[in-house]
Order: sequence, then C-alpha cells, then structure tokens
Amino acid sequence: MTKQTNNPFILALKARNLTVEIHHHSAYQIVLSNDNPFNSTISGIFHESIHGFLIKPQVQHFCVAETGTLNVLNIEPYSNIGLELAGRFKENQHYIVFDSPAETNSFFESPTDSLDVNKLVEAMLSKLPVIDYDERVTRIVEYIKANYSEQNITPQTFADIVFLSPSRLAALFKKQTGSSLSKYLLWTRLREAVYLTLSDKERSLTDIAYDTGFYDLPQFNKYMYEMFGMPPKALKHNSDLIEIY
Repeated sequence: MTKQTNNPFILALKARNLTVEIHHHSAYQIVLSNDNPFNSTISGIFHESIHGFLIKPQVQHFCVAETGTLNVLNIEPYSNIGLELAGRFKENQHYIVFDSPAETNSFFESPTDSLDVNKLVEAMLSKLPVIDYDERVTRIVEYIKANYSEQNITPQTFADIVFLSPSRLAALFKKQTGSSLSKYLLWTRLREAVYLTLSDKERSLTDIAYDTGFYDLPQFNKYMYEMFGMPPKALKHNSDLIEIY
C-alpha cells in the first residue's frame, strides 16, 4: 500500500472582462470575484451583483463580468473532491450563490478575510481523507502521467501493467480514486492541454491537441466544451492560469 492524500484535479483560471454565453459542462465549477461583483443567470434565474457561485455539472448558466476579474475553478466531478462537493448540496439543489467574499470564505472554511483562491483550495483539500492506495493503482496513475500523450491506450494496456483483468482493475481504480480509468485519462489530457494553451500562447491548438493525446483539434474542442463549456480558442485569449492542483 502507498499512503497519500488523494490528488484531485482542479484547474484554477483567472478570466478578465468576461462575458460567457449560456452553456453547461461536466465539471463542478466555482466562480468567484475578488474585486467587482458580477451578474449571472443560473438554471434560468437571474442573480445580480453576486461575488460567486458553486454549480453542479450540467446546469445551464452564463456570466457577465464587464469589469474586474473572475476566478474560475473547474473540478473533475469523479474525483474525491468532486464527490465531497456533491455532498454540500441539499436535496434538489443545483447551485449555491455567494453574495460576498466573506460568505464564500465561510462556506469553504477558508481562514482569510479577503478572497484568496489558493487558501480556499487548501481548505477544500484539507477535508479529504488520507487514503492507502493499492500499489497497482499508484502504478497506473504514474503510467498515465508519463504516457497520457499516447493515442493507443486501452483498458487492456492498463490491465497488462498490473496483471489484472480489465474489469477487476476498473473496479479497484474506481473504488480508490472515485474516477473511472477513462475519465482519469481524459482529465489528465485536458489538464495538460489547458496548461500548454495558457503557458505557450504562440503554439497552435492543433499541435497542442496532438501532443496531449487527442486525435485532432475537433476532438479537443469537443471535450473542452463538454468539460468546461468553452472552446480552447476562448480559453487561450481570455484567461490566465492560476494553478493546476
């Protein structure tokens, strides 16, 4: 067994003067302003002059922040931190609105008076349990980190590494990480693609797609829309990377 805290996937972005058309996506999303309030319509309900929200996957919404900066945290829904966030919603509740930075910090139990995204994430991570990972799960995670760019990875690829049947490995991986192998691989590719998109803005999106394991730019676009509700092009021109956790 390898003891370690779960390594959830959180992409923290900073978007400036943002207006996003109505959309939905697969990630849990936290949107926060640390300067000016903004307007948002969530599930058909208009919210004016708010400072943030936490939203479940697949809930339609859009934001208008004509001045100031928004911090956008996209969280892989099948990770343990995604499951922890799911437990914060009441029955039939699809989103939570924050009317002030103080309300945001109180909800996430962040030990600061003003909004600090890094402290907020640290507070969320501190709630996750320490897990004794099976050595075979650790080997698969390490393999994905080293080989995510390969396009011919299959369930049998993983099974051969740890000498388990694909079905037994899938069940073990899901139990320990909260994520399926396919989702874990996809999120790793998206995480790396987002990092390259925002850290090397002279690089073409087509090259980034190929270099992170996608078959082509249309497939990269498709998964970016599904997970984050925006194409890579919009991300490239309107956002900065804060951190990948």
